[in-house]
This record gives sequence, C-alpha cells and structure tokens, in this order.
Amino acid sequence: MIDAFLTGDLSEVEEAIRKAAAAEILPRFRQLADDEIVQKNGPHDLVTVADRLAEAHLTAALTALLPGSTVVGEEGVHADPAVLAGLRGDLPVWIVDPVDGTRQFVHGDPGFATLVALAHRGELLASWTYAPALDLMAVARRGQGAWLGGDRLHAGSPQPGKVLEVAISHFDFTDDEEKRSLTGLETPGVATRPCGSAGLEYLHVARGELDAVAFTWENAWDHAAGLLLVAEAGGFSATVADEPFRIAGGNALPFTAARDEETARHILALLSGAR
Repeated sequence: MIDAFLTGDLSEVEEAIRKAAAAEILPRFRQLADDEIVQKNGPHDLVTVADRLAEAHLTAALTALLPGSTVVGEEGVHADPAVLAGLRGDLPVWIVDPVDGTRQFVHGDPGFATLVALAHRGELLASWTYAPALDLMAVARRGQGAWLGGDRLHAGSPQPGKVLEVAISHFDFTDDEEKRSLTGLETPGVATRPCGSAGLEYLHVARGELDAVAFTWENAWDHAAGLLLVAEAGGFSATVADEPFRIAGGNALPFTAARDEETARHILALLSGAR
C-alpha cells in the first residue's frame, strides 16, 4: 500500500496542503479576533481557530489520499494524548503541524508554515514544508532529494573559518534547564539567534542560508518534515547521544540538524560539554 502510493504522483498531497491553507489559514491571517486565540500551556504556547480547522481539513484530505493511513497532528494530540501512539503503530502516519509558528501567525508575521510528513514504522518517507504567506513549498522524498519549487536543494558546507549561524530553541525558554542545555553554544565562532518557525528554520538549513539549528524539545510535528528536508539536501542531524532523532520520542536532548556532518559534530560537542 505505502510503496505503491510513494511511487505515484504525490502532487495531490501538495494540492491538499495548499487547499487547507487557502481555506482555513490565509483568510484568518491578520484577521484573528481575540476570542480565536487561546493559550494552551502558557503565553508562548498558542493555538488559534486556524490551527484547529486546518488540521481537521488536512486529516480528512490526507487519509482520503492514502486509505488506511492515520494522522498524528499537534492539535489532535493536545486534545487526546493517546493519538501519539500512532507514531509507533504499523499504519502509515501523516505527521501534521497545521500552523508551525503560531506565535508569528498571531502577530501578523508571515514566517509561519504548514508541515506535513509521511512516515511508516518510524521511518520518514516524504515531507512537505509550505509557507502560505510566502508562497514557498519545499518537498522531500527519501532517497530522491529535496526541492523548493523546481530547484533542487543543496545545503552545502559553511566556509572554513566562518562564524557558524545557529538558530536555537525558543526565545523565551520554558525553564532554566532548557536554557542551560544550550549554553555550550555561547562561544567564539558561533552566533546564535532565537528560533522562529521550526519548519522554516530547517528550510533555511536545507538552502544553505543557516548553518544549524539546535532544539530542546522533540514534538514530532515540529521536526519530522524538516529533518527529512535537511537530510535529502545533504545535511546531517543527531542527538547529543550521537543517535538519529526518533520521531516516536525518547530522544536524548538537545539535538541538532546542520548543513553537513562536520558542522553537526561540532555543535554536538559544544552541547555535550554543557550538559
């Protein structure tokens, strides 16, 4: 079932994502009423009516495209944590973040994305990173490269001696331990900045515009699409335990994704020294 689907024309997935964004996200961009924005776990963890409706739209569309598949989405898991078990099941699973960068979306910043990845038994097979307000669609298929529009993405390597530009977790850390785990990056030769939309930061790495990202959280919907995109653009990712990131969770944190393996190893060495 999954093999036949992957060898077919996946443009229908891209179209489904565009339609969901056109119907549920873009009409609400810079048009949200106060009662359409809710805090989930604090002032920096927001959800809007656009997040919920876009995820519902995508759930219906994607499972129709691949009968027998299931969806693990950010809002579905928030409503029912048992949904997360789908990442460890035998069914093909769509991993969905309807509005990645909800804070940016709420504040009228176009730097948000809709993220979709297709996985089976823990392996990432395809991904879509769509920035509706910027009209950017990046697609990756395992073993077949990463593409932005008609251009193949090549992450490349930083120039020797260049100060590494690294986007790190949130601007507002949830606790001191999270912040402390990234202090190893406060060193000469590395310039850090706050992470925006995780999906768009991964795209920056895949395009060679950013040298690395470093994260302290492992929600699959934030990372699945981007990790495959970076890998297929020639990049490298790993956790501080020198293991691949597992979408089902249980990762040693923090972890990094970088333009090449040498850069990733350097970032991991710095992070490991701060633990």
